[in-house]
Amino acid sequence: MNIVKYDPFRELRSLQDEMTRLFAGVAPTGSQRNEFFSGAWSPKVDIFENKENLVLEAELPGMTKDDFDLSFENNVLTLKGDRKFEKKTDEDNYHRVERAYGTFTRSFTLPQTVTAEGAVAEFNDGILSVTLPKREETKARKIEVTGASGNKTIDAKSAKA
Repeated sequence: MNIVKYDPFRELRSLQDEMTRLFAGVAPTGSQRNEFFSGAWSPKVDIFENKENLVLEAELPGMTKDDFDLSFENNVLTLKGDRKFEKKTDEDNYHRVERAYGTFTRSFTLPQTVTAEGAVAEFNDGILSVTLPKREETKARKIEVTGASGNKTIDAKSAKA
């Protein structure tokens, strides 16, 4: 009969190895790690559409319209800016700074159904609202159907006149 040594930490090492493998793909690395711990931020954005427009709304608290740039090229809407930390006075002694500051860039590839012609951007109370109109050829139209049993109107999307 062979003598088997009992290792009370074998199962703990196995659990540690599994946890290491689990978090290896999730934890930030390299420049992501620096941004993660330095408080780099990017504004939160909502994008929605209605019958006439595609609308993007971004939260830019504490910023003015001179603090960011907005551009639209090749159906990519890009929002760039810099939210600066402004210390009130040298006498201020901050105990905690939780708000994130720094430069940011957000780019959104938009569908070919929108156009920059007639686009409107408004900035009020820290909310940037960008309205991009849909192209005429992609708007829904009504088509009149005629026949022996009477006339009927149906909605058709992307119908050609």
